[in-house]
Amino acid sequence: MAKILVVDDESSIRRTLKDILEFEKHTVELAPNGPEALEMFRDDEYDAVLLDIKMPEMDGLEVLEKMMQVREVPVIMISGHGTIETAVEAIKKGAYDFIVKPPDLNRLLITIRNAVEKKELVNQTRQLKREIDKKYEIVGESESIRALKKMIARIAPTLSRVLIIGENGTGKELVARQIHEQSSRAKSPFIEVNCAAIPSELIESQLFGHEKGSFTSAIKQRHGDFELASGGTLFLDEIGDMSLSAQSKVLRALQENKIVRVGGEQDIPVDVRVIAATNKNLKEEIKKERFREDLYHRLSVIIIEVPPLRERKNDIELLVKHFVQEISDIQGKAPLKVMADALKMLEGFHWSGNVRELHNVVERLVILSDQQITSDDIKTYVEPLML
Repeated sequence: MAKILVVDDESSIRRTLKDILEFEKHTVELAPNGPEALEMFRDDEYDAVLLDIKMPEMDGLEVLEKMMQVREVPVIMISGHGTIETAVEAIKKGAYDFIVKPPDLNRLLITIRNAVEKKELVNQTRQLKREIDKKYEIVGESESIRALKKMIARIAPTLSRVLIIGENGTGKELVARQIHEQSSRAKSPFIEVNCAAIPSELIESQLFGHEKGSFTSAIKQRHGDFELASGGTLFLDEIGDMSLSAQSKVLRALQENKIVRVGGEQDIPVDVRVIAATNKNLKEEIKKERFREDLYHRLSVIIIEVPPLRERKNDIELLVKHFVQEISDIQGKAPLKVMADALKMLEGFHWSGNVRELHNVVERLVILSDQQITSDDIKTYVEPLML
């Protein structure tokens, strides 16, 4: 159950609240005044706080303000002198709720339950975000990766479109994610579209949506990815594989900041930052009339090239250890130690599949190796399968 701090200058109210909450299986700690409550709050973690407003030395609103500066915890204000103005001021300062004394028991318990559930949800959300951030972390300390991270930090706060180029498996999606996460749009959607994985006859519906009845299987209206990403970032991966027809509509969307659903007539405004990526040489594709030159110029305001793994082999040790920890966490096992001779062998391979290939190899080694990853494991499980 929850750990709750009760702050009130009246000992009878403190004891009553403590008895009620402990009967509900909560852990309760008591503070008779604001300064003592703040000291306890700084030294310990609480799931919720019940805080009186009218107290000597320091009133509850001041205590609330100082608590919010320490950490975000649901604070429920309680007062026998409640007014609408006081309640509004408390909520503005960050209070979760305001309850008038003597409190209605049912309302008090429901409010505490809801406050604790909210805190748990916020903590889970933060944990998920940390896991996502770790999943999309760009690992490496080589000169080329430091330059890449510096470039991302510089362009992320802008609204400029970005074209990411590089071989398959180099981590172009990670770059797109980092640009989004470091931008002012980080709290808005990041929508990824793999243009190579969607059939050409469906890509327009995927991007722009469709109206009901616009084609045989369109049994209901569908919002496209441009609409879903509005306010955030749309990542067009493998854009070099997009059909010319879809390219022309993407160009119009970028020019006019509006789209039309397949089978529709109404213009729909969209606010999207577009980041595109490709492993193809788009200038060569333009010469072969497979990619629109005007679209290329719209997309390539900023061009970022992600280096292949063979050009940053001094990052392999960091990547291997990172992948070993990540894969071990997923599989619920202790991470294996990677021996120096094994790392040296891994650094010697060509890695035509880049970081993605290295990840697959490390996963294989984590599964098949015993107490540690050795050069014998590399010879047995990796060397024979390298291209």
